[in-house]
Amino acid sequence: MPILPIDGGRYGTDEMKKIFDDQKKITYQLDIEAAVALAQSEIRMIPKDAALNISKMAKSGKITVKRVKQLEAKSDHDTAALVEALSEICKSSAKPWIHYGLTSNDLVDTSNSLQFRDTLNIIEPKVAKLAIILADKAVKYKALPAVGRTHGQHASIISFGLKFANWAHEMSKHVERIEEMKKRILICKTLGVVGTGSLMGAKALEVQRRVAKKLGLYPADVTTQVVARERYAEFIFYMALVGSTLEKIAIEIRNLQRTEIGEVAESFKKGQMGSSAVPVKRNPVKSERVTSLSKLLRSQISVAFENIPLWHERDLSNSANERFIIPTGPILLDEMLETMTRIVSSLFVNEDKIRQNLEITKGQIFAEFVLDALIQKGVPRFEAYRDIQRVAFAASEEGADFRDAVRNDEAFSSHLTGEEIDRVFIPENHLGASFDIIKNVSSNVRNSCSKFS
Repeated sequence: MPILPIDGGRYGTDEMKKIFDDQKKITYQLDIEAAVALAQSEIRMIPKDAALNISKMAKSGKITVKRVKQLEAKSDHDTAALVEALSEICKSSAKPWIHYGLTSNDLVDTSNSLQFRDTLNIIEPKVAKLAIILADKAVKYKALPAVGRTHGQHASIISFGLKFANWAHEMSKHVERIEEMKKRILICKTLGVVGTGSLMGAKALEVQRRVAKKLGLYPADVTTQVVARERYAEFIFYMALVGSTLEKIAIEIRNLQRTEIGEVAESFKKGQMGSSAVPVKRNPVKSERVTSLSKLLRSQISVAFENIPLWHERDLSNSANERFIIPTGPILLDEMLETMTRIVSSLFVNEDKIRQNLEITKGQIFAEFVLDALIQKGVPRFEAYRDIQRVAFAASEEGADFRDAVRNDEAFSSHLTGEEIDRVFIPENHLGASFDIIKNVSSNVRNSCSKFS
């Protein structure tokens, strides 16, 4: 019976969840047993016939979750149960060489790495796809002036496309982070009980190198019985870091969709209900879902970091919780990426409302540029600053237009002509280097992400 939403199908794609299926986990570990046996036979550590039989049986598909669980019920050890299940179907001459020189965590940690590998193969193209979509939006809206807000207040003019450019850039950096991270987290470990490769002796590193190559992983440089959990913490931290970027986008969309702002809106399909009580509501529920899942995703970080300090060459204080955080992180992030991609792809941008919002302060959003115009005329900065503040505050109290107040105040009219003042209050004149920034971001995103499309 499904208990968690990821079990019941509410969150996460089937493609991602399949990686963490019980049968898939067994398949990963049997692939490792096969690779180790073949590698050992290649350097004549075990008989070739035995290795071929072990490999054939490991890949036969005959070892099921049901059988492993039956054996585990007696041994109370999941890895030992898997090895016993493999031994049951191998020929007698091969049985002594099954799992030779290995310990349980050689299978556990290396199969975790295989899960990480396949997880990143799903996540990376989705991150890249979203980066490109965001970059396209940046280009589309680069010439649209909008309110730039700091501290929740109108601050200055921004290119609306610059919002998307910022997000696109960070998503492309997440692609770079994956590429840089792989060599640190996709680790193959076959060095036995305490990391010495004791039973395989001087040939242990060569076996590990060959196994890593067969599995598409990186051989461990040094381990205890386990791969250092700093590697796992980095993996979980990456999931949460991308999730936080997605939440950043979601929060901006939620804010801009507020009734009193109304600059964007999530798509609303026919028949959709925003509220069970208020028929007219169109709530940003998808963005809110991203925000909610991001909080849960970030909570996994503290657990992953707690797992780094283990006793001596290892203990089991990490094991039980890793059965939760290793699948939960990727499944949640996969759901969030799918959701945010749909949100951004179909996002409604209300250009009229964006332009209307520029007028809410009755021209005071142009204060930065009035200040600069006076400075360019040689007026000392703080003299100009105080005059602008004086006039702006008075205009606010009177409900007057800041432009008219500037035109009618001698502190400004004595330095600026009417035409110069009018130019200051044209929003398109204040997009600065936005076009070049967006062009550069778009180019960089395509260079780093297009290979995944």
